Amino acid sequence: MINWFYLHLRAIGHALRRLVAQPLGTLLSALVVGIALSLPGGGYLLLDNVSSLVRGVSGTPEISVFLDTAAGAPDVAAIEERLKAEPALASYRFVPRDEGLRQLEAAGLGDVLGGLKANPLPDAFVIAPRGEDPAVFADLAERARGWPRVAHVQLDSAWVERLHALLGLGRSAVLILAGLLGFALVIVTFNTIRLQILTQRQEIAVSQLLGATDPFIRRPFYWFGGLQGALGGLVALGTVWLGVQALAQPVVRLAETYGAVFQLGGPDWRASLAIVAFAAFLGWLGAAISVRRHLAGA
Repeated sequence: MINWFYLHLRAIGHALRRLVAQPLGTLLSALVVGIALSLPGGGYLLLDNVSSLVRGVSGTPEISVFLDTAAGAPDVAAIEERLKAEPALASYRFVPRDEGLRQLEAAGLGDVLGGLKANPLPDAFVIAPRGEDPAVFADLAERARGWPRVAHVQLDSAWVERLHALLGLGRSAVLILAGLLGFALVIVTFNTIRLQILTQRQEIAVSQLLGATDPFIRRPFYWFGGLQGALGGLVALGTVWLGVQALAQPVVRLAETYGAVFQLGGPDWRASLAIVAFAAFLGWLGAAISVRRHLAGA
């Protein structure tokens, strides 16, 4: 085990010396990887921020459960007990019929309602499920329709379904873009490692004559590709951060026009680690393919 760690540390040192020995080439490669990865990374981050902005502007989607006009206090209490025991529920509030009438009068319908002899509105519960999955909304609404003394259930999730469909389409497009750019970055690393192998052909031949094993020879190339990709991932994070800073104020002004308070957020540590790890994997993958393709003939 100690020997295994020593061999990898030696390979890392060799790869770092190669990177430092050609600063311009290392910088250009990191810029290519970073700028390419910043496109899908920034796009995915933008979708998450847009989702938060839309939720803030449109409000929380809700389900309205209207009781029968003949429902009494025991029926209301029974429905409330069901809601308290509902695990998919985030919150609920009870709207008595008198309060509903006052809300309609405040909305400018007082003249119309003034001609009525009695309050025609039923008691109602307004409930908010956990999350915004349309399937959760539909399932909870269907179960509420079967509760006693429930006359009508109004599902306010049409905009949620459209939002999920739009965001899902955007995320699919970002993933496709990430796949295409990732494939291109693998090709870039492939060619870089191929040139490394060609320039070290004689050194590799001497090492093989001295008894160096294939894993010993290949290991520095693997680390070279991985470290080069990780540097590109750091450049991608820096590019995304600069983009967030540049768009922060325009996004705040846009949110204010809708009466919302919103700030554009950057990637958290999990997203940052994922970007760097993904870039390092692409670099390692390109190096592995190139080594297996070209080192056999070195």
